[in-house]
Amino acid sequence: MYNFCTLFETNYLSRGLALYESLEKQCESFHLYIFAFNDKSFEVLNKLALKHATIISLLEFESQDLLAIKEDRSVGEYCWTCTSSTIKYCIEKFNLDCCTYLDADLYFFSSPKVLFDEIGNKSTLITEHRYTPEYDQTDLSGKYCVQFMIFKNNEEGLRVLNWWIDACLDWCYARAEDGKFGDQKYLDDWYTKFQGVHELQHLGGGVAPWNVQQYIFSKINGKEIGIEKKSNQKFDVVFYHFHNLKFIEKDKIELGEYTLTQEDIDILYKPYIQHIYQIKDRISKIDSSFDSNGTRATQKTLRSRAKLVKRKIEGNYNIYKKDYFLK
Repeated sequence: MYNFCTLFETNYLSRGLALYESLEKQCESFHLYIFAFNDKSFEVLNKLALKHATIISLLEFESQDLLAIKEDRSVGEYCWTCTSSTIKYCIEKFNLDCCTYLDADLYFFSSPKVLFDEIGNKSTLITEHRYTPEYDQTDLSGKYCVQFMIFKNNEEGLRVLNWWIDACLDWCYARAEDGKFGDQKYLDDWYTKFQGVHELQHLGGGVAPWNVQQYIFSKINGKEIGIEKKSNQKFDVVFYHFHNLKFIEKDKIELGEYTLTQEDIDILYKPYIQHIYQIKDRISKIDSSFDSNGTRATQKTLRSRAKLVKRKIEGNYNIYKKDYFLK
């Protein structure tokens, strides 16, 4: 049994459900603990009666320590602050031997078993960004990505987790300051700071728009396969991180500011976006009062986001019409 946790609110509801359904397809036995970060998401998720999920409200989850700093942080910063605490909550509340945190915008294309096998007798697993050089943001965002993190319920694992919780309660903001950034830069020295920390080696865990340029993708016998260009190493794509995927006004979708090939889009993005819209349609039949894709007018933010990377790309930030993905 794999025990996972994630957190999201209504703007990410369709993505969170796509994550859940990808786990249903790829895992023989799993449970996902979903922290609903607003009342509407809690209400809708409970109506869905997900067989392999437990829905946890903020009322149940928020500790006095979290409430004490909540007003001091933006919504995004508060979510980052809470990430480590959601893992600890699941381990303690549900007496779990192990808990794995997942970002809500991950999507599994094959079984995560190979990733769990790799941790062996270590107690904590972290994943590198593996940045393509022109997009390297290690100095700002850190070497590791808070996206897929395993913590075992033992002395070594809890020592790391408790340290991270305390650090995030003390400082967790969307700015660079004194070698910190959000909840993520804290991970940079874990490999040497703590015992029992494993750095994931499997290339299929952590494929993302900031490193996808290093790989060639194909679909063989229904499986998404990657080949690393520099080593010619072949691997199954385990999960993809759909970072900065935006549903914007006038039925358009922005794939982000990173260079993507047509194969990347057709093999990875197209099935994901099709799934997202199927879920959106299902949710609208349950509750049509909100947009579960979080569609927004993002045109004004595109130029500011481009400053985070070192070069612009063609295609106006990879903006596509919705019909391209659904035909």
